[in-house]
Formats: sequence, structure tokens, C-alpha cells
Amino acid sequence: MRAPAFAVNGRFLGQPVTGVQRYARGVVGALDASLARDGAAVTLLTPLGTAAPALAAFDHRAVGPGSGHAWEQLVLPLRCSGRLLNLCNTAPAARADQVVCIHDANVFRSPDSYGRAFRALYRSLLPVLAARSARIATVSHDAARQIAAHLPVAERDIAVLPNGHEHALSWDPSRAALPAGTGLDRPFVLALGSRARHKNLGLLLGLAPALDAMGLDLLVAGGGGAIFADVAETLAPNVLRLGTVSDDDLALLMDRALCLAFPSTTEGFGLPIVEAMARGCPVVSSDRASMPEICGDAALMAAPDAPDAWLAHVAALLGSTPLRVDLAGRGRERVKLFSWAGTAEGYRALMADPLAAPRRRAAPAVPMSPLPRVAVAVATRGRPEVVTETVRLLVETQSHAPLAVVVSCADPTDAGGCAAIPGVSVIAASPGLAAQRNAAIDAVASLAPDAEAIAFFDDDFVADPGWIEAVARAFRDAPDIVALTGDVLADDVKGPGLSFSDALAIVRTPAPVAGWGAIEPYSPYGCNMAFRASAVRGQRFDERLVLYGWLEDRDFAAALAKGGGRMVKIAAARGVHMGAKGGRVRGERLGYSQVVNPLYMNRKGTMTVPLVADHLARNIGSNLVGSFRPEPHVDRFGRLKGNLRAMLDVARGRIDPERAASL
Repeated sequence: MRAPAFAVNGRFLGQPVTGVQRYARGVVGALDASLARDGAAVTLLTPLGTAAPALAAFDHRAVGPGSGHAWEQLVLPLRCSGRLLNLCNTAPAARADQVVCIHDANVFRSPDSYGRAFRALYRSLLPVLAARSARIATVSHDAARQIAAHLPVAERDIAVLPNGHEHALSWDPSRAALPAGTGLDRPFVLALGSRARHKNLGLLLGLAPALDAMGLDLLVAGGGGAIFADVAETLAPNVLRLGTVSDDDLALLMDRALCLAFPSTTEGFGLPIVEAMARGCPVVSSDRASMPEICGDAALMAAPDAPDAWLAHVAALLGSTPLRVDLAGRGRERVKLFSWAGTAEGYRALMADPLAAPRRRAAPAVPMSPLPRVAVAVATRGRPEVVTETVRLLVETQSHAPLAVVVSCADPTDAGGCAAIPGVSVIAASPGLAAQRNAAIDAVASLAPDAEAIAFFDDDFVADPGWIEAVARAFRDAPDIVALTGDVLADDVKGPGLSFSDALAIVRTPAPVAGWGAIEPYSPYGCNMAFRASAVRGQRFDERLVLYGWLEDRDFAAALAKGGGRMVKIAAARGVHMGAKGGRVRGERLGYSQVVNPLYMNRKGTMTVPLVADHLARNIGSNLVGSFRPEPHVDRFGRLKGNLRAMLDVARGRIDPERAASL
């Protein structure tokens, strides 16, 4: 046998077996068979006291002292000679000659799923590993895209080496020993996974009463896991949480289940999908992240926030034996694409030459999950020519066409020629930005109930043709994002205002590559912002904030933030805010709102005291200075007068933002 070709970080052998450890065990087993055939040798390094399986080509060396992350960071790099293979996300930060498999970017995409300590460790360690290691590998093309978006490594340089399925074929249901009281005589839907938020088990738990009415139980297998944040749940009578089960137990469950339901919002791979398919269990899966890539046409798929679609898929399986048989057959064929042996050969090539071209699994092209459908709302007042130009441009040029466009106005003449533009609906609303936007939300719910996001544009915003597509991609690829704002290339709100042709020229000018991709947290800016539809259901713009301004957006976003989720500004969604002057609010009214609105928002809990103080100081100060040196297009004196009137009202105990409309 030749000298060891490389070493493997065997820390995973002392850890509970979850999907990541299953991957490492599958790869090592297949590597052992491949290396043994060629008479090659590899070193397996583990902490002291760690048991290792019998391996023909691996020289197991238990080295100390210590264990866990401390062992990996301090002991392993000193006791390892030669190149190092790390299969479970982490690796020694001090080492450069190594290959590291990072399974996903979930700690960035769904940070609330994890405990604070785990999140802090991974967010500090993974960027170092991505920058220093000889090569980064991952388990799916979607994971590669997401890792490249969050870590300093290019997607093209990430090797995609997926999970295999063969281990599931070795499970023996005859050896199952399920917990007492596990009844399998009633048909059931099987769910696997921890309580991590991105596993989205709440969707299935919410469907439990409907499943019960269909004569189905819901069996949930899997532990919580110390790395995950706690998630509260209430179980219906037909829900049985089994906790951690053995592989043989899992074989019995998959063999008996009506289907495996896998509703995750994000996954690097989704190993239970191929395990179920390998055993002939039909799969109903989320259509996000890597799942379409793994499932292909061998599963029923639904959005992870569309419970009715999940219930319909389960009902279809319950009512159709041919459908169940068809999906089982497709699944058995699909899993042939995912082989531990093929992945092991990929790692052998990488360890021989980490700089070699990435190995990509040989699989037919599988479309990514479709882009979310986006509806657009435009509130307008007093600028019929402008809104006609911007809305027509939006409808005619967007690369990802809006599902619906709603123009909301208090006076029908404000809509100009919008009603004649195909796909545009003009609706009547009470005057005021908040009221007009709320009317648009109601109209979208009626005209485009399938919209997965709703974008709000000012009537004088000129959007780049890729604006909606960029926002839709961001919503699809990061399911924890609830609000997005694009990059405003020019904003002449304080100047004379840009003409439509000038704004169009700026948008059409090739943009240099931005030095940033996303900024967060970032409160949405009303001239161009979008919200995930499922997050804003039941949310309303506060109609007491009557004027056209920015604080209405901040108030809406702050209320939305209480439900959790990320708010991000992205460079890929570009546009120009013309700053058109027609329809603008008189200076005194705006000045009044500059004082009363933030105080009102603080009272309702959507603006903090420091932000209120900063807002008041900047606006009152600007208006005071500007009154002595007036700008040609800003009524500073009128705003200052409104500031003073508001302060007098506040001194009298009167904080009524709607009073601004009557000044």
C-alpha cells in the first residue's frame, strides 16, 4: 500500500448523525472502497476515544488532547501532515492546503433557525475557510450559488458533489423498534427534520386538523438539535412526534407512509428526499432553494407558504393509487443521479489537484424553482403625464413581467392614460399615500391572488428593465427576506426634477459593477420597494399618516419587522427617482408632519427615541438654515413654519398626524 495520499478530518465520527454527518460517513465509505481497489492509503484523524468503522484503506489515528471545535482548530492542524479533507462545514482556520465541504449558506439565509453561539461561530469561521482553503465543495448547485453570494468564493470555483442514496437501501424495516404507542394502522404523512425554523414544520402542523378530517395522521421524526433556536409548537391529536429514530425505524416509516412531506424554505440538498425516493416513498416537497434540483419531475411540489397546495397534493395521493405508483417509480430512477461512489471519485480528483476544474454531477438540466410572481402598485396624484410614461415603460420593458399593475388615485384624471395600457388596472381610493396604497393592496388581492410579492413604486420612478426580476430572484433565493429596496441611481427630489427622458438615459447607461451586492438591515424606501405577500397579509399602511413622504414607509416596515425576517437593499434592482414637482405637498404641511409623525410613531412603537431625535434635529435644523439661504426648489420657510406649528400643538398635548392635511 502506498504512502497516505491525504488525511480526512474524522471529528464527525464523534457527533450525532444528522444529514451533514451522514454525508461524511457516506463519502468516507465510498472513498474506502475506491481507494482499496487501487491499493491507496488515507489517514483518518479523530479525537481520542472516538470509535471508527472498519475501513480497509484508512489508517485511523486518534490524536489529542481535547475534542470538539478546540480540537479541530488547535490539535488537528498540528497532527496532520499533507492535504486535509473536511466534509462537515468546519475545518482548521489556520490551514490552507485543504478541501472543505460547506453544505449550505443557511446560517446567512435563515439565521433565526440557529442558536446565537452557533450563528456567531459559523459567521466568523466560514468566510475565513472560504478565503484560505485550496478548494470549497458543496452538495448542490443552489448551495453553490448561495455560498458564493455570502462568502468570498466564486460560484464557478465551487465543486458540486452531492449526497448519495445507497445507504437507504441497506436499512431493514424488519429490525424497526419504534416507540411504544406508534400506531401505523392508520394512513399517515411522514415529516422529518428538526424544529429549526427553516424546516417549516409549522406548515404541516397547521394542516393537521385537515389531515385528520381526511383520515390521516402526521408522524414527525427527528430531534431538535442543540444548534437550533427553540421553536414553540402546539400538536393536534393526530400528530405524533417520534423524536430521534433509527435508520431501520425510518425504513419502516418510509415504506408505510402515504408520502414524505418536506416543506423546508431552504436546504443545501435535502437528503430525506432521496432517501424516501430510494425506498419508493412518494415525496411532496417545497419548490424553493435546492429542492427542484434534487426532485426534478419525481415529486409533487408546492410553495412553502401555500398550505392549500400541500393539502391538495396529499389529497391527490390519497385518492390515486396510480399517482403513488408513478411517483415511486420516478423517484427510484431519479436517485440514480445521486451516488456516494460518484461523489467519492470527485473528492479523489479534488484531493489530487484542488485547483482542477470543478466536478459537477452528470445530471439532466433541472429548472430552478420559478421566480415569484410580482404585482405592482403605483399611487399617484396630480401627475397624469408622468405616471403614464413610467407605468407604460414598466409594463413594456420588464424582463420578468408583473402579474398585475394597479394604479391607485383619488381623482380618475390623475391616472392619465394608464387605463389604456394593457394589463393595468386603475382604481379609485381616498386621497393620501397610505389610503391609496391600502386600496392597491386590496385590489391586488382580488385581481392577482396568486401574487407572491407586491412592489410599490412612486409615480415618478423609472425602473430598470431588470428591477422586478432582480427582486423576484432575491425573494426566491432567500426565503427569510420579507422586504426589499433597490438602488436609486439618481434622486432629484431636492432639485428641479429630472425629465422622463433624462431619467431613462441614466437607467439605460451601462452601470459599473457595484462594490456591494446587498445592505442590511435596510428600511424600505417608498419610491421603489417590494414585500413578500405572505408577510404583509393583514398589514396596512397607517392612514393617520396622511401625507406623501418617507415616514409612512418606515412605519409600515417597522410594523412588519415585528413578525421577523430580513429587510435588504440590493444593487441589482436599479432605477431613477425623477423628483417630479407636480402634486408635491405644500411646505407647511410637510413641515408639520416632520415633527408630529415621528412622535406619533414613537408612541405606537414603530420609531425609537434616538431615531426620533435624529429626525427632528436634521429636519428642523435644515429648515432653519435653509430659511436664511433658501434653495430654489424647496420651501424651507414653509416647512419651518409647519415645524413651529407642530411644536406648539405637541406642547399642548396634541399629536394628530392627520391635522397636516387641513393646514
